[in-house]
Amino acid sequence: MEIGFFSMPSHPPERDLREGHEWDLQHIRWADELGFTEGWIGEHHTAPWEPHPAPDFLVIEGLRQTETIRLGPGGFLLPYHHPAELANRIAMMDRLSQGRLNFGVAASGLPSDWQMFNVDGMSGENRDMTREALDIILRLWSDEPEFDYKGRFWHVTKGAEMFGFLRPHLFPLQKPHPPIGVAGLSKNSDTLKLAGERGFLPMSLNLNPAYVGSHWDAVEEGAARAGRTADRGEWRMVREVFVAETDEEAWRLSVGDMMGRMMGDYFLPLLANFGFLEFLKHDQNVPDSDVTPEYCAKHNWLVGSPATVAEKLEAVYEDVGGFGQLLLFCFDYADKPEAWRTSMGLLMNEVLPRVSHLTPDAAAAAE
Repeated sequence: MEIGFFSMPSHPPERDLREGHEWDLQHIRWADELGFTEGWIGEHHTAPWEPHPAPDFLVIEGLRQTETIRLGPGGFLLPYHHPAELANRIAMMDRLSQGRLNFGVAASGLPSDWQMFNVDGMSGENRDMTREALDIILRLWSDEPEFDYKGRFWHVTKGAEMFGFLRPHLFPLQKPHPPIGVAGLSKNSDTLKLAGERGFLPMSLNLNPAYVGSHWDAVEEGAARAGRTADRGEWRMVREVFVAETDEEAWRLSVGDMMGRMMGDYFLPLLANFGFLEFLKHDQNVPDSDVTPEYCAKHNWLVGSPATVAEKLEAVYEDVGGFGQLLLFCFDYADKPEAWRTSMGLLMNEVLPRVSHLTPDAAAAAE
């Protein structure tokens, strides 16, 4: 198993945007120093608790301040970008990264973002735009010499050379392109089916483990449709984690601090407005009013001493049938940086060795 991180990025609304950006950069530096293998950074436009609209700013700065970690948007919201412009930007980013770039894509799920960009997310237009944009981007990076693509949302032409020196010339360093990651939420997630179909990296968001276990079915369905074999080693599992020397200290610093505040003030009310609290429940008979930060910490989060977190992580692993990478869900501990840094260090240095026997190949063989 490998360890990476997933950052929305999340900051309390009172946090100055520049200060939040600097905290995110500090987190990236720590992750690289500790041996995290990768990090994914989200994009949002109308959420004060998720205030960063340009993940590429963090990705490029982070890559230039680190040595080995792979970084990428997690992901670019494709409905809000012209695919030709984004294809060129990502190609340049991959060159600057010297091949350490991942390319995460997403369809956008916030209705306030849909409203700003006049995208009809209720009808699924955002998902249709995402598929079309991704098809265009991949064609622009291919060795196809020329094409004229007239889609439902964009008209893009890869034309012939002009005047002997003007031509499309921006291509990624990694061939045929940087690894592409997609995140899924629902049981029959179209994006996870797309991951299986295209061989993209599937990421399951931080929901109840019993619910998330069904995500692999969607990946395998997409893979079967394309005649592929899905690899559990590519599956990323996003999870809230806080490790301290004792269970009591970990609970105080998670539920009683920024993790609890962010969940209580923002994330749980957001999911409730979507009718998604059921995705967090270990039993559907649990009333919505009982789904609190304390409930999530007990049933979904990996919180405690290194021994406790390792035990909980192994239980999640067994529940879902195995995965290749745990992605730490990030929070803003800029006011208590050493607590978060210590948690990251304990996760890598004390929890990870305790679960080294968990390999997705063995999990797949046991199915």
